[in-house]
Parts: sequence; C-alpha cells; structure tokens
Amino acid sequence: MKGKLLLLMLLIASYAGYAQNTATSSHTVKGVLVDSITLEGEPYATIKIVKKKTPDKVVKMAVTDMQGKFQEKMDAASGTYVITITSIGKSTVVKDFEVKPNEKEVDLGTLYTSEATNELGGVEIVAQKPLVKADIDKIEYNVQDDPDSKTNTVLEMLRKVPLVTVDGEDNIKVNGSSSFKIHVNGKPDNMMSDNPVDVLKSMPANTIKHIEVITNPGAKYDAEGVGGILNIVTIGGSGFKGYTATFSANGSNTGGGASVYTTIKKDKFTVSARYNYNANNSPRSYSSSTQYQTQQSTGEETVNQSESSNKGKDRFQSGNLEASYEVDTVRLISVGFGMYGGNNDGTGYGKTVMKNASPAFSGLPYYSYESDSENDGSWYSIRGNVDYQRTSRKIKERMFTLSYKVSARPRTSNSRYGYTLNHVEPDWEEYVEKALDGQRSKGKQNSSEHTFQADYTTPIAKIHTLETGMKYIIRNNHSDNDRYDKDDNYDMKRSSHYEHLNDILAAYVSYSVKIKKFSGKAGLRYERTMQDVKYTEKPEQNFDVDFNDWVPSASLGFKITDMSNIRLGYNMRIWRPSIWFLNPYLDDTNPANISQGNASLESEKSHAFNLSYSNFTQKFNVNVSLNYSFNNNGIERVTSLINDRDIPDLTEHTGKDVLYSTYKNIGKSSYWGLSGYVNWNASPKTRVYLNLWGSYSRLKSPSQNLENSGWSVFAYGGVQQTLPLDIRLSVNLMGSTPYIALQGKGSSFYDYSISLNRSFLKEKRLTVSAFAGNFFKKYMKNTNTLTGDSFWQESTSRYSRQRFGVSVSYRIGELKASVKKAARTIENDDVKGSEGGGQGGGSN
Repeated sequence: MKGKLLLLMLLIASYAGYAQNTATSSHTVKGVLVDSITLEGEPYATIKIVKKKTPDKVVKMAVTDMQGKFQEKMDAASGTYVITITSIGKSTVVKDFEVKPNEKEVDLGTLYTSEATNELGGVEIVAQKPLVKADIDKIEYNVQDDPDSKTNTVLEMLRKVPLVTVDGEDNIKVNGSSSFKIHVNGKPDNMMSDNPVDVLKSMPANTIKHIEVITNPGAKYDAEGVGGILNIVTIGGSGFKGYTATFSANGSNTGGGASVYTTIKKDKFTVSARYNYNANNSPRSYSSSTQYQTQQSTGEETVNQSESSNKGKDRFQSGNLEASYEVDTVRLISVGFGMYGGNNDGTGYGKTVMKNASPAFSGLPYYSYESDSENDGSWYSIRGNVDYQRTSRKIKERMFTLSYKVSARPRTSNSRYGYTLNHVEPDWEEYVEKALDGQRSKGKQNSSEHTFQADYTTPIAKIHTLETGMKYIIRNNHSDNDRYDKDDNYDMKRSSHYEHLNDILAAYVSYSVKIKKFSGKAGLRYERTMQDVKYTEKPEQNFDVDFNDWVPSASLGFKITDMSNIRLGYNMRIWRPSIWFLNPYLDDTNPANISQGNASLESEKSHAFNLSYSNFTQKFNVNVSLNYSFNNNGIERVTSLINDRDIPDLTEHTGKDVLYSTYKNIGKSSYWGLSGYVNWNASPKTRVYLNLWGSYSRLKSPSQNLENSGWSVFAYGGVQQTLPLDIRLSVNLMGSTPYIALQGKGSSFYDYSISLNRSFLKEKRLTVSAFAGNFFKKYMKNTNTLTGDSFWQESTSRYSRQRFGVSVSYRIGELKASVKKAARTIENDDVKGSEGGGQGGGSN
C-alpha cells in the first residue's frame, strides 16, 4: 500500500512539473531592425514568431514601426522560439531566442539587415525597396536607393519628390510655394535657401542619402519658410567599424567632374569626408521679348522688341568634413566643417528696336541699338559647427544638446555693358544719350552668421514627450555695389553701400502624445527679430525695426492599419525677405526695364492646413495630400509703367516711360493643392512611379488693382527595370502646365530622360552608368507673359536641356556593423529623432 501511495505521489509531481513547463503566460518581445550600413531603422518590416519545435504554427505576426522598432506581447510557454523578419529589398533576418518562466521581457537588441540580392537557379531575384516614407509631419524620399541618383543632379531628383515641383525654368516650389527654406543634415543653410537652383543644379545626387519634405515644421524648427522645409541629408557613416572610400567621375556634353567620399571609424572616433568638383560649359541660349506700351504723355502705342544671346561657363565645388567622438555611453561630441560654391563667367550680345506699334507704320524706328556684355562672379558658403550631446543613462530618449554654428557667404559680381547706337529720332536723343551710356559695375556681398542653440527632450511616462529649447542668431549682411561710367570713372550717385544687421532670439516648447493608434503634436515658438539697416552714402535713410512673432503648430495622426495612416496638420510660417529683396541698389543696365529692392519690406506670414493619407504595402506605395494656405501680406514683385522722373534714387532722368520693378507687401493669396504619389512594384525587377501635383491659385493686390487666378498641373512619372546581366534601366517623363503669377503666367514644358547602370566586381564595388535627356531636340522654348496698366510684355527663351554622358564610381574598403550602436548624434536627432517619431509620432 505504501508503495502504491509513493508511486501516486511521484505521478502527481511529474504532471505538475510538466504542466508548469507547458502553461502559457504573457511575455514581451522587443528589438529594433536597422540597415547594417546606414543604421537607419527599417520601417514596416513583417515579423513572424514561431516555436522552434512547431514551425508551421504561427505564435505572433506584427510589423516594425517607422524607426524599425517592435515591442509585441505574446502568450507563450517556456522554450525556444524563432523570429523571422522580412522587408522589401532586404535580406531576411532569422534569430532563435529563449522564453523563460521568470523573465517577462525578451530584448533581442539591434538586429541588422542588408540589401537583398539572391541568385536562384541562375536567375537573380532583386526585391524592390520603398523609396518614400510618411511621418506625422514630413515625407521622406530615399535618393540613395534610386538608380537615377547615379547620374542625376539633386535638382533633377527633386522632381521625383512628393510635394515638390521643378518647372522647365528650374523654378522650385514646395507645397505650392516658392518661399521655403533648405536645411542640410537638419541645420538651416541660408545660402542654399537664397540660391537653391544654382547650388542644387551643380550638386551630384550620389552624395545624398535622402530628402525630407517637412510640411508641418514643429516648434523646434525656425519659423521661416512659407511652403515648408526641404531637409537634404548627405551620405555619412556611423554605427560601424572599418573604413570605406568611393571615387567617382563623370563626363557629359556640357562638362565633367569628379568626387571622393570616405568614412573611417576606429573605436569611439569617427571621421567622414567628401569632396566634389564639376566644370560645365553652358550651350548658347537665346531670348527675345516684345513689349507693348501706351505712352502716358502722348497716348501713343509703342512696341519695344529685343533679341539677345548668352553663353557661359561655371565651376562648382563642395566639401564636407565631419568627426565625432563618443566620450562614453551617454556623451557625444561632434564637429563639422563644410563649404560649397563656385565661379562663373559669360558673354552676351543683343539688339533692341523701339518703334510705333501700328501695323501700318513703315517709317524709321524711334531708336535702335546693339549691346554687348561681359560678366563674372563667384559665390561660396562656408560653415563650421560644434555639437555636444548628453543622454540619460536610465532613459535613452532623454537628451540635452548644445550647439554652435558659424557660417559666411561671400559673393562677388562684376559686369561690363557696352552699347552701339544705330539710329535715334530727335525726340529720343536725350533718352538714348543718358540711358545708353556704357557702364561697369563691381559688386561684393557677404553674410556672416553665428548661431547658439540649446535643446532638451524628455519622455513623460510612456506616451508623452516634451521638447523645449532656445536659439540666438546673429546675422550681419553687407552689400557693396560700385558703378563706373564708360571712361571708368567712379559713379558715386549710382553706387550703393548697404549693411543689414539682423538678430533673432527664439524659444519653443513642443508636446507630443501617442495613445494606441492615435498620435498628436502641438507646439508654440516665439521669435523676436531685431533689424538695423545702415547706408554708407545716405545715412539719413538708416532705420531699425523689431518684429515679435508667435508661431503655433499642431498635427494629428491616426494609424488605420500597420501599413496605412492619415494625418492632419496646421502650421503658421513666416518668410523674412533676404538681402536680395531688401537691397535698394538700382539696376538700370537695361534702360527700358529698371529694378531695385525695397528695404522697407516686412516678414510674410502664411497659414497652412493639410490632410494626408499614406498606404505602404509590398506592391503599392500611395501618398495623397490636400493642402490649403493663405496669407494677407505676401511679398510680390510688382512691375509698372511709369515716367522715369518718378523712380526714387534714379539720378539721370529722360522724361520717358519705362518699366519699373520692385518688391512690396501687397499680395493676398489663397491656394488649394492636391498632391499624389504612387509607386507600384509590378515585379521584383519592375518599378512604376508617378508624382502628380495640381493646384488652384488666387492672387490679389487691391492697392495696385491687380488680380489673377488659375490652375496648374505638374506630373513626373517613370519606369525602372532590372534587365538581364543586372543592368538597371530607368525611363522618365515629366511635364507641366503654365504657372500663375500676380501679373501674368509662366510657360508649359516637358522633359524626358533615360539611363542605364550596372555594377561589377565583388560586392558591386564598380558602377558604370550612361544617361541621356531631351536627345531628340536640342533647344526647349519657354514663353512668359507680364501685364499691367498701359503695358503688355511677352518674353521667349530658347535654351538647351539636351544632355548625355557617362559616370563611373569605384568603392574600396570594408564596413562591418559594430556590436555597440553609436548613432546618437545631434544630426540624427535633428533629422530623425523625436521630431515626429514614426507612424504614431512617438519618440525615437
């Protein structure tokens, strides 16, 4: 009996132990999936968890968030499990892990993935990687993974970016507005903002990682930029060990260039450097204009017809040096130095005829002359920065940063104009004698800037994040324009020396929350602008003015599914006129068309609302945005026909009517825009995409009795195909209807291009590309109109957009993912950190 009782007790104990081991309980599995080279989080990757003994039975399915993070609860028994993570265009990650009864959380740490290229049965299968990501306040376009980046410039790549349009004359608009700001690696770049076309046209796209369109800049960002912010993130390296260097060269029908990029990391020290040089000879361009006027003094109808041609060449170079040192696990120091710029020179020739506009008129013109010109100039941007970052040992998302940045933007311009008079009627002799006097000008401008900034970010509980900070900017703008007559004597009356001091004090606070599928962010920024304007020759015109601006912003997001979300946002933006708009220097090189800036301009303020929907799946990427904005004190260029005696600062009067252009705070505008981006991965080797933008604008200036409205549409589409032998083909087509301006409209245009590239050698170290664009027709034609009281003008230009060439790049060295992630730099915080934080808007 005792033996049976003992046996029964052993059976009960064994069953209890078995039940304890097989009973399920709640566990949390977390980690982050990142790219092994860039260390950027991989969004929307599919997660599958199974028990190792029963791989056919799925325990949990999930996806990573926008930063590649996952934290999933599952009811599971103790034992060995297998997690499998797959993502479009990436290698599959498989990892075993243990679930233990006494451990409720399993932290898998950082998991690394890389580009997927597998050969099965002699056939290469290459998955397509999404090029667009949508966050609560921005859209990101992955330039680095677009094959066209091997041959295109940054300006050409912008045509592919959602919410951005670039027309046939290279005019850039963001969110339908030409008033926007450009940041580089999360930091403002005023030279690029003031002169985006020349810089971006000269910058090769293979130096860029991705471009962010920040449609709802939070309180953390400067309030400037009506249309929003373009943040250009350059290629850099962190989170690895070893070294790499890439050498590139290109040649085309207009010139050529070369670049080098290298990154080295050893222990806690990282250095990254790049340099690029390009030389281009622009083909000759042609322009003509026809201007009808009603002379105010006589009521006579006249027509001014002119033709001209220009040819030039330019040189562009850029360089960047970044270094960081990780003092310990929570402290990071980084420094940087960068420059870009170039020089240009050109020549021009023109003919002008002024006569009676009557079709029956057959007599001599009032006057006719020929002109010739020479010009040269240079422009550069030089900057340096030092950043210190401190994170919390207990809470990694808690961060404090101190930053200092210094920059200078020197610019020079020299020109000479000469005139040969062919004929003049007696009534126009005085005008011609004074207006067509030969002249030479010499200009020099410089903008220096010092910026001090402090930022603090901290999570509150698990669903709240608070950000706050302060910034102080000291700007000093100088502009010297010296004029000389045909005998090279200094003309003090027509010269201008101008200084614009601009200090900005800013403070902000921002709050974000994430509750399940809902996310939200609200912020308020205060900016005090102190301006002091001084004139060397005319001190009586000196003035100073201060502005106080409160800039609110708010955004909401809802995660419909793991792959789709909807976002609603509001922001107020301001746009401070640059020195080019403020400079009162009078440009009368064309005696019939005189222009100058306006030192009395005030900041432009705009209110914008947007509603966006995004859906990203393995086959389709879709982003649709509806935008509405308005402002009541917009800065507009206004042209009027007036007697030159009424032009301020003009010293040589003729008593004739001329066109006079300047800038004024007179514009009232309302704007509706609809943007659509579609990417279809038709197969593992085929990608089809379309970037579409449509808008309706209404512009009004009651004080000038001017009003205009109309529709405009921009479309950019293309196909990328992987051919046999791993040859990648890209075909693109774009076009636009005329844009709307206050006093007229622009021109429609179209453009097309094709490129081929292939990588060779082990690890695809050598890449060769060939490209061609607009190869059926050398010259494109644009026609613009300008209207006002008593005049109408049509301007036509013919310029070459034909291009073809080749490029070669070769990479040496090797990068290996390090066990310890060291990608906590202030640059990453500015670019990818808590300023949005994924689909749900959480902290990074």
